[in-house]
Amino acid sequence: MHFTLYSRAYCHLCQDMLDALQAMPGGPFGVTVIDVDLDAAPALLAKYDELVPVLFGDLNEPELCHYFLDVERVGRYLAAVGHEC
Repeated sequence: MHFTLYSRAYCHLCQDMLDALQAMPGGPFGVTVIDVDLDAAPALLAKYDELVPVLFGDLNEPELCHYFLDVERVGRYLAAVGHEC
């Protein structure tokens, strides 16, 4: 199972979300962390600047949560994709 986390380096909420995700049953998970301040696509900063951290399971689907890990929603997502917890 792999997630994408839009983040920034100095954001304690971002680290808290990553830590909480990795502590969930079934983890640790693969996570691509994209720093919106360093990414080459200015559109990412414009889109996620005030929302980070933002967690996606599938980038073609709506975000799973932002600011804080929504454990219930992530759990439902994992169940929907058939991930054993």
